[in-house]
Amino acid sequence: MDQQVRPSAVIATMEELHGYFIDDLKAGMTDVYVRTVTETDIVQYSQVSGDDNPLHVNEEFAKQTIFKGRIAHGMLTCGHISAVLGTKLPGPGCAYLNQNLNFRAPVRIGDMVQTRVTIKDVDNDTNNVVADVVCSIGEKVVIDGVATLWVPNRRKRD
Repeated sequence: MDQQVRPSAVIATMEELHGYFIDDLKAGMTDVYVRTVTETDIVQYSQVSGDDNPLHVNEEFAKQTIFKGRIAHGMLTCGHISAVLGTKLPGPGCAYLNQNLNFRAPVRIGDMVQTRVTIKDVDNDTNNVVADVVCSIGEKVVIDGVATLWVPNRRKRD
């Protein structure tokens, strides 16, 4: 009789899934996410967000603008910031409190965007972390700003 082998379910603990805790963080810590913007990214973002501005989805329209062609949604690029914060630094478990952004230059299909997050300040009393955020294409900064996050401490939860 053949026995079926079934993979055992692995249940991750909160500690295993969690990113940094507040007491792990120090000013100067940095992490980076790199992604090339694609046509699919723009189409899917337009569908999910409902932002179908022809500047993003219609080349003929966009050619007649100051940008001389389609550009990615600014908030699509900002999503790269969220990717670093939510998955790398501080990582899973943190929550956005505030974001201040400056849009410096357009992002186009095919551009490789490097997003860098650097911890600027850690307040252990409020569990707040302030981070500088920069999205760039090569040496050109396309978005910069400051994010404030809440990061939990390590103490046991009831």
